[in-house]
Amino acid sequence: MTPNPPETTIGVAAVQDLHTTRSWAQAEGWNPGRGDLLPFFAADPRGFLIARRPDDPTPVSGISVVRYGTDHAFLGLYLARPDVRGQGYGIQVWNAGMARVAGRTVGLDGVVAQQANYRKSGFASAWTNTRYEGTLNTDPVPAPPGVVLTDATALPFALLAAYDRRFFPTARDTFLAAWLTAPHRASLAAVQDGRVVGLAVRRACVTGSRIGPCYADTPAVAASLLTHLATETPIALDVPDTNPAAVHLAEQLALTPTFETSRMYTAAPPRLDHPALYGISTLELG
Repeated sequence: MTPNPPETTIGVAAVQDLHTTRSWAQAEGWNPGRGDLLPFFAADPRGFLIARRPDDPTPVSGISVVRYGTDHAFLGLYLARPDVRGQGYGIQVWNAGMARVAGRTVGLDGVVAQQANYRKSGFASAWTNTRYEGTLNTDPVPAPPGVVLTDATALPFALLAAYDRRFFPTARDTFLAAWLTAPHRASLAAVQDGRVVGLAVRRACVTGSRIGPCYADTPAVAASLLTHLATETPIALDVPDTNPAAVHLAEQLALTPTFETSRMYTAAPPRLDHPALYGISTLELG
């Protein structure tokens, strides 16, 4: 890194800037979702920062620092433009992003190559997410007795928001509503006796689809949700190792592990319903 990189102007990203950072993420092989811009902005319209040089209209680095509730935040999409990497632009936008969420517990999903750097910045590993990918060579698994699968958007949103609270440190209703209804996606909820016992969302990506979140009170519900949604090939699912049943299901479905990240926090990890967490929503926003 150069000792004194040119100064940048750091500001809130515009929609076109997110298209730019999305292309960077695609080049890294992160396979971003095709309809993600709406829920990204809905989560926190000022939560995406872009750095520019005075002599260059194209962004040189970016970061998302999305605030949830009063005391939580999630960091993602931390990237520099490939042709200017190693010149100090990343750390500038990092510092601006962390300043924006000062005093909050911050989470991120760190790729292996960057985990040591995140530890230096005060993050500690909580668990490992492994991306499993492939084509499901199986018919949809019927729902367990008494469980009905239905389009999640047909249910009262309050039921879905209450269920999501089991898997995230704070309420994120605005993000969830946009995540369920954005273009290029389908959602299924599992309902039993009027209660939500599972929820999964499939979203089209640059290549195939990603499924996330995937919540299920039992492995049987998870298998039914996944196999009913996996109608496009290939699919990808980011599975936390804190739920051995989720890892077993991914292996049982003959999905292949392709890469991993570490979920990291700046404070004690939040208490989540790990036994029912089969796939996280998104590496970018938590």
